Amino acid sequence: MPQLFRIGQYIFFFWSNENDEPIHVHMAIGSPSPNATKLWLTKSGGCVLAHNKSRISQKHLSEAMDVIQINHFMICNEWQKHFGAGEIKFYM
Repeated sequence: MPQLFRIGQYIFFFWSNENDEPIHVHMAIGSPSPNATKLWLTKSGGCVLAHNKSRISQKHLSEAMDVIQINHFMICNEWQKHFGAGEIKFYM
């Protein structure tokens, strides 16, 4: 489970067994959790909410989505390094 970064109380990470899905990140409060919020990355450099099981407030979720968009290239690089993926599958 590679941690990408931490912002305040939120941790952003990948689960190591999810490389068969399109590229995405999980976001949780404090530490990784099965109820983490999931965000798909898009080919255009954005992200889309898959689900908000962590019940993160809309304000913090919007801020997190901005951070993910800003770090889109880095997240894609980390995904390729971790999963050894050739071409990344995107949500859209």
